[in-house]
Amino acid sequence: MTRILAIETSCDETSAAVLAGSGDATALESLVILSQDVHRVFGGVVPEIASRAHLTAIVPVVEQSLREARVSMRDVDAVAVTNAPGLVGALLVGVSFAKSLAFGAGKPLVGVHHMEGHLFATAIEHPEAVPPFTALLVSGGHTLLLDVPEWGSYRLLGATRDDAAGEAFDKVAKLLGLPYPGGRHIEALAGTMTGENPLRFSRPMTRRDQQPGDADYFDVSFSGLKTAVLHTVRERALPPRPESGADPDATMRAAIAAAFQDALVDTLAEKTYRAARLQGRTRVVLGGGVACNRTLVARVAERVQPLDAKVYAPSVRLATDNAAMIARAGLFRFERGERAALDLNAYASQPIPGMIAA
Repeated sequence: MTRILAIETSCDETSAAVLAGSGDATALESLVILSQDVHRVFGGVVPEIASRAHLTAIVPVVEQSLREARVSMRDVDAVAVTNAPGLVGALLVGVSFAKSLAFGAGKPLVGVHHMEGHLFATAIEHPEAVPPFTALLVSGGHTLLLDVPEWGSYRLLGATRDDAAGEAFDKVAKLLGLPYPGGRHIEALAGTMTGENPLRFSRPMTRRDQQPGDADYFDVSFSGLKTAVLHTVRERALPPRPESGADPDATMRAAIAAAFQDALVDTLAEKTYRAARLQGRTRVVLGGGVACNRTLVARVAERVQPLDAKVYAPSVRLATDNAAMIARAGLFRFERGERAALDLNAYASQPIPGMIAA
């Protein structure tokens, strides 16, 4: 058995976790996530504020993770840390701390790619969510469609050409006067929609004449959908949402939210279906912050039902940025014999290790 202490500081969550096990048989011993709610005031993450908050939080978060796992650094076999991609300043806090901690304790260091962590996250809760499978990674910064024949081997099938799915949710939420981050607020508002929706937005890049091999067969694009919402808000002369009291335009806001969400999740479901069908996969794994959207999970499951495919999605706690997924990916990399030197650096953008062209 190997025990990994992991640290995640890629954006605005300071997180640490302890995970133990071997191969796909693992047990999560602790997970601490401290979210920086201050960014809601600004309607988005402010990188400098995020970095400073990580500096304040990282020591108590790591100490709490060890306490909850009832272990000390003597019981840890390696330290894993997210070093790409993300906000460089935020990443550097985690990387610098992890390097110092590993050096001081005489433990090996493992660098982990944040998006590979999201690939592993679902398997922590669902032991069946292992390769081979089709993966849909949807977060605030990424939208990726992958074929995963085995851990460490990832075939990129499609990606967003502009806005990531989570980014589209946040921008539409702002248009509707909803708080940041917008995903859960859009989903909640859309859930209040009753009866037939008078609005419908087109499903981007899902033409019926598309064929495998076409450049847009797997790719997605949400900038046009976001613009369609903007035009609808302006055409309906939708006023700013009241800060308190009843909203006289709540029904129209719900209709717009539902129409937007339906268009986005239908697009993702169709692209995922195409990938699973073409690759012959009967397992579909969702990952990333948007993967906890219940409408998305249900729509993907419904779309791949003709393939007799099973859909696996993480809980909210493991869908958000967290150190448990970094520990799980770090365990995989550690067992492969990978070790990071003390000159490990942070990168804002970097391909997932093992990524191959479709």
